Amino acid sequence: MDEIGLYIHWPYCARICPYCDFNIYKNKAGMEADLVSSMLIDMEHWRVLSGPRNLVSIHFGGGTPSLLSPKSMHNLIERAKALWASIGDLEIGLEANPKDININTLTVWRSAGIERLSIGVQSFNDDALKFLGRDHDGQMAKRALEIATDIMPRVSADLIYGWTKGSPELLQKDLQLALASGVTHISTYQLTIEQNTAFGQAAKRGIHKAVDSDTSADLFEQTIATLSVNGFDQYEVSNFAKGKDASSRHNLLYWQGGDYAGLGPGAHGRLTINTAHGRLSTDGKRIATIAALKPQDYIARIGDCGHGISEKETLSPEDWAEEYVLMGMRINKGVSLSRYKQISGHALAPEKIKQYAAAGLLTKQGDRLSATPKGRLVLDTLCHELLI
Repeated sequence: MDEIGLYIHWPYCARICPYCDFNIYKNKAGMEADLVSSMLIDMEHWRVLSGPRNLVSIHFGGGTPSLLSPKSMHNLIERAKALWASIGDLEIGLEANPKDININTLTVWRSAGIERLSIGVQSFNDDALKFLGRDHDGQMAKRALEIATDIMPRVSADLIYGWTKGSPELLQKDLQLALASGVTHISTYQLTIEQNTAFGQAAKRGIHKAVDSDTSADLFEQTIATLSVNGFDQYEVSNFAKGKDASSRHNLLYWQGGDYAGLGPGAHGRLTINTAHGRLSTDGKRIATIAALKPQDYIARIGDCGHGISEKETLSPEDWAEEYVLMGMRINKGVSLSRYKQISGHALAPEKIKQYAAAGLLTKQGDRLSATPKGRLVLDTLCHELLI
């Protein structure tokens, strides 16, 4: 637990997609300088909270962080590296839309320190992209991947499946085009309908934008089969990597119960500390934080308090252990049963583990418990059963 990641949330988008439920706002000119200055102050506070750590990852998410200027990216990166000890293989990732990608932007992002690019392709089909409210077309997505893989050391493509009017054939074409691009990481997401979105409002009017759960499960299995036969390892439910260095180290911090600082409006953070001595401790306390949601509120709070955190909670052993299971069971390595017991004070459902292992949903190897491919299809229910 001597490692830490840094998540930087850029809340602005050129347009808001109808399925997106993140803390995002329409892009406004003139906000960057004040918001970045506030983030730098907030970062200092996080260094005080965390103490000395090894910085393993910096991730620019959003929103659309590719709207952020390279100078601001560079300033944030360099300050983080000065505050925490950066390891030799520090991962510095950026989420970007195809429309923002060209040879010039890639070159300046690389110069700023970005070495991993996650591109929001979503689909290569123009009808699908129009349905999803994206501001790029299929040809633009292909071109973005083509030039990104030439310049960036590591590139990931995001795809969405499970939208109405989609088909197995369309999904297969999307997967094949992503594979042909040469990316070594592919993230696939089932379209889910959140209430406070345009798609959510349409659902209330009886207009369905996503397929039913059975069809979605079929598409999920198709995705796994196609990517697996092409050498991609499903190291997490929605994430596939080709090669040992292709996995997202930042996201693995989340799934493995690691610590991360959250900068920017609405950003979440987690820290494990020994509150009695102010030192890092594997048997200490787990703190969950949420920054002020609105950009102006975040900036104002930092001006008033010296940090942007609006909510800070010390998790109970039960909540901490539950979070550890819900996140850890998503990855193919699963969770450590001894770690769960250390956090919660009791063993994790031994009889249920035997029951679901016999049913082919779980596998236990030594101290590690993980879901089988069959278990991943019902992972939410499976975790719930283990935790009740």
